[in-house]
Amino acid sequence: MSGPPSAGVVPVFFLSDSTGISAEIMGNALLIQFPELVFDRTLIPFIATVEQAREVVGQLDRAMDDAVAGDAPQPLVFCTAVVDEVRAELLTTRAPVIDLFGMHMARVEDLLGVTGLREARRLHGVGDVRRYNDRMAAVEFAIEHDDGQTFRAIERADVILLAPSRCGKTPTAMYLALQHGLFVANYPLVDEDLENSDLPRPVVDHAAKCFGLTTTVTRLSRVRQERRPNSRYSSEAQCRYELRQAVAMYDRHRLPTVDTSAASVEEIAAVVVQTLKRRSPARRPAGSTPIPGGTP
Repeated sequence: MSGPPSAGVVPVFFLSDSTGISAEIMGNALLIQFPELVFDRTLIPFIATVEQAREVVGQLDRAMDDAVAGDAPQPLVFCTAVVDEVRAELLTTRAPVIDLFGMHMARVEDLLGVTGLREARRLHGVGDVRRYNDRMAAVEFAIEHDDGQTFRAIERADVILLAPSRCGKTPTAMYLALQHGLFVANYPLVDEDLENSDLPRPVVDHAAKCFGLTTTVTRLSRVRQERRPNSRYSSEAQCRYELRQAVAMYDRHRLPTVDTSAASVEEIAAVVVQTLKRRSPARRPAGSTPIPGGTP
C-alpha cells in the first residue's frame, strides 16, 4: 500500500441517523491501527431527514474541496445510517464514505432470509423498555453502593468489586451497570481490612459474588498522587503494602481477579462478565473470551 497521506490532521466524520455510538466504535477500532496519524474527529448524529443529510453532504464536500486544493488531507467518513433515504443522500458526497451499515446489512438479510426493519435508533434508543429500565435500575444500585456507602440490599448484587482505593472500582461498576444491566457494589479495602487476609465483614457472606481488582505499584502511586500529592496515601511503600495484602486476600479466598493497570474499563468489564457466565452457564453470551490478566 502507499504511504501516509500528506502531512496534516486527517478530518474524520462519524455519521448516523441515531446516536452515532456504533459509527464511533467501529470507526475508531479501525483508526487505532494507524498510531502515526493524527485525526480530527467530528460526530454528526441524529441525521433524521433527507434535508439534514443534504446539509451534511455540503459540509463533507467542503472538506473534500480543501483536500483537492491541497489545504488539508482527504477526509474520511464512517456512516451507520440505517434509513435508506437518508443513507442514499449521504452517499452522494464526493468524500470517501465507509458505509458500515450498507456493506453488511444485505449480507445478513441474505443469510437470514428475512428483510430487516432498517429503522434508526433501534440499537441505542430505548427500544426494549424493560431492558432499558433494568439498566437504569442497575445504575442507581451502583451509585448507591459505590465505595461501600451502604450495604442495604447487598444480596441483590450480581458482583461485588473489591480493591484498594483508585484501582478502578467505580468506573468498572458504572460500565457494568450501564452496558450490561448488572447490579454491582464496590467495596474499598482500607488498612483495617488489610491487617489480615479475611474478607471484610460486610461482604464475608457474599464471597461467591466478590471479584478482586489489582494494579501495579507505579500506576497506583501515580493516580493517587493526582488526588493527594506527597502523602502517605500516595507513597509507593503504602501502595505496595495495600496491593500485596489485597492479593493475599484474593488468593486465600480464590477470588477471580484482573490487573487493571493496562486494561480499559471495557476489557475489565469483559473479564467480569465472562467470569459470571462461567459461574452461571445459562447466562453466557456466545463467542466471548476474557483478556489476558484475568484469572478464573
